[in-house]
Amino acid sequence: MSKFTKKKSGELPAVNTASLPDIVFMLLFFFMVVTVLRNNNLLVLNQMPKADQVEKLQKDRSVYIFAGKPSARYQDKYGREGKIQIGDKYTDITSLKFALEEARRKLRPELQEKVMVALKVDKETNTGLVSDIKQELRELNMLKLIYITAQGNELDQ
Repeated sequence: MSKFTKKKSGELPAVNTASLPDIVFMLLFFFMVVTVLRNNNLLVLNQMPKADQVEKLQKDRSVYIFAGKPSARYQDKYGREGKIQIGDKYTDITSLKFALEEARRKLRPELQEKVMVALKVDKETNTGLVSDIKQELRELNMLKLIYITAQGNELDQ
């Protein structure tokens, strides 16, 4: 017959760390999948005018046009005049048609005819630049136009 003996030390057993690398890699993949990267590098100033009736825009069928003066770090290179930005590039009014067609082709084929153009215009931008953009949009038959604004009332300052 064998003798039953009690453990003499009351120490806890060591923690098993064999699954720790699996957990770390699982968290790494999770954060890689759910992280949203920035789409555009904003080259123009963009202080939005305020509006009190605002709706959310569906991003899957929209093309964003930014208009305004170049931001401080780009003023030495591009001047202080109002500029148009589509994507990460400045576009002048003569090549706006080409840039808009390129942006339209990047959308899904079934949404290319239903494209909505979202204008993000700085509140200090010249109105002539905005009317030139609208004229080019009419020539391309991109008639669904949305002005992006900040929520609030412009009169309440």
